[in-house]
Amino acid sequence: MTEPEEAKTIGFTPIYCSDNALFHVSAGVPINVALAQASDFLFLAKALAEDAAYAKDTDRHAWAAHYLTAMGKALIDDVVKAVSPRPTWKAKKSAK
Repeated sequence: MTEPEEAKTIGFTPIYCSDNALFHVSAGVPINVALAQASDFLFLAKALAEDAAYAKDTDRHAWAAHYLTAMGKALIDDVVKAVSPRPTWKAKKSAK
């Protein structure tokens, strides 16, 4: 298992748009930085989703929350892959 203070993102996790990988997490970001950014994305997504739920004509808030949530999830997924004892993502990547 990779020690958390040494671990960095692997840059494998994509962010999809219409079933196409449009963006991906960059490799080499320290996981504490990646997790802090994911926390920020998810905090903002929660605030925007709350606005969308309570205020009229705020569907743009819902879409912003949707994309921020996808970005936060991609960061967390990439960190999990970086610190997992057995990275199963390598087998999936090489199979393509």
